[in-house]
Amino acid sequence: MKKNALFTILAGALLIFAGISSCCPSGPQNIQKEVFGTLSTGEQVDLYTLTGNTGMKVKIMTYGGAIVSLEVPNSDGTLTDVTLGFDNLADYEKHRVFFGALIGRFGNRIANGVFSLDDETYTLARNNYPNHLHGGVKGYDRVVWTAEPVESETEPGLKLSYLSKDGEEGYPGNLNVVVTYTLKGDELHIDYEAVTDKATPINLTNHSFYNLAGEGSILDHELIINAPGYTPIDSTLIPTGEVVAVAGTPFDFNEAYTIGARIDSVEGGYDHNYVLAEGEGVRFASKLKDPKSGRFMEIYTTEPGLQFYSGNFLDGSQQRGERVFTIHTGLCLETQHFPDSPNQPNFPSTILRPGEKYQTSTFMKFGKE
Repeated sequence: MKKNALFTILAGALLIFAGISSCCPSGPQNIQKEVFGTLSTGEQVDLYTLTGNTGMKVKIMTYGGAIVSLEVPNSDGTLTDVTLGFDNLADYEKHRVFFGALIGRFGNRIANGVFSLDDETYTLARNNYPNHLHGGVKGYDRVVWTAEPVESETEPGLKLSYLSKDGEEGYPGNLNVVVTYTLKGDELHIDYEAVTDKATPINLTNHSFYNLAGEGSILDHELIINAPGYTPIDSTLIPTGEVVAVAGTPFDFNEAYTIGARIDSVEGGYDHNYVLAEGEGVRFASKLKDPKSGRFMEIYTTEPGLQFYSGNFLDGSQQRGERVFTIHTGLCLETQHFPDSPNQPNFPSTILRPGEKYQTSTFMKFGKE
């Protein structure tokens, strides 16, 4: 072959390669984006898949900032989804069960949908009559968040932001919220930040439902909660204001118990706020284990409370594929401040003021014994 012809071929190949390189994304390929669907309002919802270096995979959508699935590798590398969720966006719109969603402006309940702050009284939606629940009719689980991938070779993340405007759902102040999900080895971290231009209550959490077996009931799961006390509730699930020791009661999970062992002694099942053991910074809060597979999840948090909800209101009208979600097929362990804190002066304050920064962290660590 003549030199000129060879040069021409090589030059063409280089041009083709350059073209390919310019059209394709650079950097880590452990974050994938796709369109999940369109809401009835016409808003597009995107789905991001983060894949960690241990094989763990989490899918997060911009609607509600929700964890759609969290797949944890078995010892042979096969993945098991340990959360409850839906296959399509329409079901998330239809069924407001908070699967995997970010909750705000105030997670949990506020009694009678009313609180006073700085000599003003604020009225919120009573969407869990007679109380206000999880931010109201259109809480943070019902909005589309702005997403920004956080690229990393080993720790992929997704930063979600939302401006909650003054007066939204009755809350005072423009609140800028940022939530960042990050996969770090066998851990999923959730970091929450917010600033406001007017004093406001805030209590952010994630409402994932877990089933470490990937199917069946959670009543045989073993649970530890590092909490000396809990906040008793009235008939509408509002705290009475007391903090009662768990010792000698069906609420004591300081040692491992199966969830089903004493649930019949708790009217309606578990849906209670636990007062976690005190400590500085991120500390151990809970451990959940599926005894059949040996899979476990440990929860660490900066928050003072943990809501343990045993999936009492799942009624079989929700399903993913062939999995039908009936009572006790999933449970929640929501790190948080205490319910109804704006009306309970003895509880840790949830009031954020201008010039301050709301900042909390929680992470779940997965493994197998």
